[in-house]
Amino acid sequence: MRIINENKKRLLRLSWVLLLPLAWMLGSCSEEIDESNLYTFTGETIEDFLVNRSDEFSDFNYILTRVGYDKILSAYGMYTCFAPTNAAIQEYIDSLYNDQAADVAHNGMTSQGIEGLTDSLCNDIALFHLANTEVMAVDMTNGMTINTMLGRDINAAIDSITGLTVLNAYSTITSMDNELENGVLHVVNHAIRRSNRMIAGELAQHDDFQLFTQALMVTGLADSLTALVRTGIEEITNNTAKWYVPEECKVGFTVFAESDETLSANGINNIEDMAKYANEVYANCADAGSGWYDYYRNHNIVVSTGTDYTNPNNCLNMFVRYHILKFRASYDKLLYSFNEVSKVSLVEYYETMLPFTLVKVIRVSGKRLLNRWVTNTSLTDRIAEMGTASIQTVMREGIEIKNTNIQALNGYIHPITGMLAYDYDVPHGVLNERMRFDDTSFLWEMMSNSHRGATYAEIKAWNGGISGSEGSLSGDYIRYPSNFFENMRVYNGNNTHVMYLSGSNNGWSNYQGDEFNCMGAYDFAFRLPPVPDGTYELRMGYTGNGNRGMVQFYLGRNSTLTSMKALDIPLDMRKVPVDNADGSPDTNSGTGWCLYTKTDDMGVESDANMHNLGWMRGPLYYTVGKGGTLARANAQDLRRIIAKMQFEQGEYWLRFKTVLPDYTTTEFHLDYIEFCPENVYNNNQYVEDMY
Repeated sequence: MRIINENKKRLLRLSWVLLLPLAWMLGSCSEEIDESNLYTFTGETIEDFLVNRSDEFSDFNYILTRVGYDKILSAYGMYTCFAPTNAAIQEYIDSLYNDQAADVAHNGMTSQGIEGLTDSLCNDIALFHLANTEVMAVDMTNGMTINTMLGRDINAAIDSITGLTVLNAYSTITSMDNELENGVLHVVNHAIRRSNRMIAGELAQHDDFQLFTQALMVTGLADSLTALVRTGIEEITNNTAKWYVPEECKVGFTVFAESDETLSANGINNIEDMAKYANEVYANCADAGSGWYDYYRNHNIVVSTGTDYTNPNNCLNMFVRYHILKFRASYDKLLYSFNEVSKVSLVEYYETMLPFTLVKVIRVSGKRLLNRWVTNTSLTDRIAEMGTASIQTVMREGIEIKNTNIQALNGYIHPITGMLAYDYDVPHGVLNERMRFDDTSFLWEMMSNSHRGATYAEIKAWNGGISGSEGSLSGDYIRYPSNFFENMRVYNGNNTHVMYLSGSNNGWSNYQGDEFNCMGAYDFAFRLPPVPDGTYELRMGYTGNGNRGMVQFYLGRNSTLTSMKALDIPLDMRKVPVDNADGSPDTNSGTGWCLYTKTDDMGVESDANMHNLGWMRGPLYYTVGKGGTLARANAQDLRRIIAKMQFEQGEYWLRFKTVLPDYTTTEFHLDYIEFCPENVYNNNQYVEDMY
């Protein structure tokens, strides 16, 4: 029998004596109780545990003591410690000293042995094996990314053969869930590895990616993938609420890379072969009339098939750029699972370094795939269900992303099993569907700083154990400097309080659980995700309540205020539809909303009426909290159709400005953006599905 209660450890400790008799009684149906799986609480702190087992952990504790973390792990708190054994530390020290490829001789060690470690190395080793929240074995079961006190990730995975948990593909947890007074300790058989190389340098260390590494070098893109932090971040001078404010803005990259084996299977064995392949894909992409790369075609950009691979418009350069995202994301963070219904596939669309292009990531049968194409994927021929197989044909299976997590200092490299390119089928097939973007997905710094989907415990720990409070908001949230995000402009400085509410512990009715708030007399804009040329409905998803205020929308081709044109009349986000008992449409909010389950057709007719008024219900895709009411049935969940117009592939900024500037406690809420192409919302044969 295994007894786990992670969130109420104190209660479990107090009630353990009471639980033991019950465990004994329940065990009467079995001849033996597996005592190895029962938790025991010894009164030890993490530091006590290490000291009391000095024959096994004295070397790791020496490192902790050198930088003062022995005192921290002796005090009150809630930490996770991955403790390497003495043998593991000695092995790691030898590897540091004998590293022939190190930028600094012996990685800066003054001698071979534990005393030869510098204080800086001791600090990095210590912090990379510590997390300031509690991570239990059950958390790591399906693989997860653990943010350490060093600010670097540890990637957990389950070994398919042994069933044991492995960290960063090398260190196996040999004893897990040692629960202690100030956290939990897991014993590892190797010190956890981390790379201090940039993207290209780390990829070069892997023998099976030599050709892709060469492509990064000859295109000059390797030099473009070296950023770590963005400087010049403004200071917040009015954080009286004591929200957590990040001290630095990390940046990074994610690279999808074909291995030498994958390239060879496609007839590519050297850089000339790769350039030839790229020429075949991209040479005609910008041709007048027949070209599919709309941004290049619309701007008369000439594509080069020559050998100057550093030219950003050279086909090989374009080929490589489409493999690179402008943020760092581990395998498990490429898609976010929180409150979606079980029948849907997780989907994200991310902008690549090939100008104004998107790549699609989708989970199918447990696999993560790139650019999977299914016809009529946003349409249905049934009521309140997805379309049948007869209208949804798989045209492209998609390219599998391998769960390998090659981690560099400033990002991740993910091996892929097929050739990735922005060819004709991507804008005309893969992306020809309703595209929903959580707001955090186009704020790249959210991923690079491990903020997207962060738990309240993590945020509180980052904030030194302090919970903030402002107006009706109280909790563990993040507040951002006004110039923290590359794809955001704040026009009135600290009068717009930029906030992220992770929602990890709340039952909010938000897509993926979280929400992005701008408090105060807000005036800001987002750069929208780029979509292929076409006529789209631009929609905003939000939850209405009395604190939201009223907003005027503007749209511009750049972020300057003079380029912005007002869209429609202001939206009063304070108005929430009323659920009339007889199922009749609400008249108070002007949306035409009614509870769809009270209608004879599951809301089909009222959907059309709402659409004509510029509104839509929330989607069937997710629920209030985890497993609660469907968003479609929640009156607060609404989608406002902001614009119905022709978009060109390129730059657009959507501005949000309060029309109630005297209401300084307003909590503007943006949950997600949708781009829905005309052939979906105005289809002659089928209707847009409710998801």
